Formats: sequence, C-alpha cells, structure tokens
Amino acid sequence: QVQLVESGGGLVQPGGSLRLSCVASGRTFSSVAMGWFRQAPGREREFVAGINWNGKSTYYADSVKGRFTASRDNAKNTVYLQMNSLKPEDTAVYYCAANAHPWVTTDLRGYDYWGQGTQVTVSS
Repeated sequence: QVQLVESGGGLVQPGGSLRLSCVASGRTFSSVAMGWFRQAPGREREFVAGINWNGKSTYYADSVKGRFTASRDNAKNTVYLQMNSLKPEDTAVYYCAANAHPWVTTDLRGYDYWGQGTQVTVSS
C-alpha cells in the first residue's frame, strides 16, 4: 500500500512559478516510476510528466516541455514538479501517482496509487 500526499499548489500570475511536492509512504517508492497528471474542469485527466524509478529518465507532455521539470529524492520518498512560465491553460488539479513498474507510462491506467490532488490556478 502506498499513500501519496501532494502540496505546493496555489494561485500564481501568468509567467510565475510553483513547485509541487508529493510525499509517499510505503517501502516500494524507490522502485517505481512516478507520474504527474492534471485535470481541468470538464476535461479528462491528462499526463503531464513522469520520472523513472532512479530519476535518470523523465518524460513530459508537449504542452509543458521546456517549462516543467520532474525530479525525485528517493531518500525522502518525495517527487517534485517544478513549474515555470505558467500559463492560464495550466490551471487544473494536479495529481501525483505511483506506477506499477519502474518505467514511466503516459497512460493513467498504469498507475496504482493516486494522491488527493492540489489545485493550481494561473490567473492575473
């Protein structure tokens, strides 16, 4: 069993930055890939970023590539999402999720555990 708790969301102006954190409980954290997803009102949940088990490979949706950076600290059971140059279209609830495998998948069906989500609002 893995429990995930996100934090770091909030209201930010366009062009601003936020860093999301996701703390995991459970001894399997360091052996699985982690993903970040988001869901805006009226839209399906979508893949944003993923990082493999050892942090050496990361993957991003085209819409965030070059602006968002995923990282992890396995000693702290924590995964991060640094979000820069935020746009109004980035507004959504952001979720972290633990994959069933060490490698990243972009399909949300590959993720066994989910956090409760944290709201990110980009607005002037």
